[in-house]
Amino acid sequence: MPLWDERKDSLWMLPGYLDGIREAGGIPVIFPFTSDARELSQLMSFCGGFLLTGGHDVSPKLYHEKPLEGLVEVCEKRDAMEIAVLNEAIRTDKPVLGICRGIQLINAALGGTLYQDLPTQHPSETVHHQKPPYDLPAHPVSVLKESPLFDCLGAREITVNSCHHQAVRTIAPGLAAMAIAPDAITEALYKPDHRFLWAVQWHPEFSWRTDENSRKIFRAFVGAVE
Repeated sequence: MPLWDERKDSLWMLPGYLDGIREAGGIPVIFPFTSDARELSQLMSFCGGFLLTGGHDVSPKLYHEKPLEGLVEVCEKRDAMEIAVLNEAIRTDKPVLGICRGIQLINAALGGTLYQDLPTQHPSETVHHQKPPYDLPAHPVSVLKESPLFDCLGAREITVNSCHHQAVRTIAPGLAAMAIAPDAITEALYKPDHRFLWAVQWHPEFSWRTDENSRKIFRAFVGAVE
């Protein structure tokens, strides 16, 4: 899904998302900005899987809260587009990978809630918003042994980069945790009854060149595409 720059009235994309998919054997395609059902249906018919990228905050309206004043910057048009894509991908059992905003959008769209602003609502010593360079690890996460992420990575603990101020608060019905930060923030989710619906809070698009775990996540996503 595209990133949106309101100031420049433009769509854009970090190359790490595209290059990470290409390294894993996929062919990346960036969607235009639309929530038109007919257009999305045609676009989705061409694709075997869908990556929900980072970017704007997810609107608190999705989980029936008012935005914290001055702390939340949303793009409701993007929310609507990605929810439509997510719902259709679930209906057709096509693979989905969510990254950063992606995990938040998936959780909110399926009935969960978010921390709108971690420093305000869940302060801790865990570094969730690191300074550049963003390919360096910021904190450890515990990988749940019964999760498919453990099967993929083969490790109970990994270190991840981190650049976010919103996060999963209440996990949506039908989703399950795959990884947890030291301050109990949910760092990865999956949908057990879906062929492949994974989401991570960290940023493999920044770290895939130097981090094998990031490459494994992209490869698992691309490998799930028929």
